[in-house]
Amino acid sequence: MDTALLLIRLTVGLLVAGHGVQKVSRRLGGGGLAGGAEEFRRDGFRGGALTALAAGATQTGSGLLLACGALTPLAAAGIAGVMTVALTVKWPHGLWVQDDGYEYPLVLVVLALAVAVAGPGRWSVDHALRLPAWPALWAALTVAAGTASGLAVRALLHRPAPAGARAAGL
Repeated sequence: MDTALLLIRLTVGLLVAGHGVQKVSRRLGGGGLAGGAEEFRRDGFRGGALTALAAGATQTGSGLLLACGALTPLAAAGIAGVMTVALTVKWPHGLWVQDDGYEYPLVLVVLALAVAVAGPGRWSVDHALRLPAWPALWAALTVAAGTASGLAVRALLHRPAPAGARAAGL
C-alpha cells in the first residue's frame, strides 16, 4: 500500500506542479505569465496575470506538497480546488479528453481525494514528522472544501459569454 501511495503521490503531485510551473514561466513548455494570463482570459476569467499567478502558485505548491506527502489533506484540497476550476472550463465539451472534456481534471480531483482519505503512506514527510493521520471524514471534508473553493473562484472570476456568443455556440 505504501508503494502504491508513493507512486500516486509522485505522479499526480509532480504533474500538477509541472502544470503550475507552465502557467507562470516558460519552463516545461509554458508560455510564461503572459501566456497563462491569456489562457485565463480566453477561458473567460477576470484577473489576467494575477489569476494565472494564483493558479500557478497553487498548482505548484499543492503538487509539490502532495508529491512529498507533506500536509497531505491540505495539498489535496489545493489540487481539488484548481482542478475543479479546470473541470468547469472543460465541462461544456463533455467528459472525454479527446473532445477537450473534463476527464483529466476529474481524475486528478478523485486521486487527490483518495490520497487525502488513505493518508500519504509510510514514505512521506507527514510520516517522518510523525504528524497524526487525519480521520478519513476530516480529510474528505478538507478536499470538499477545496472543491467548493474552486467553485467559488469560478463564480467570482468567470465572466459569462456575451449573449451573441452563446447564441452562436461560441
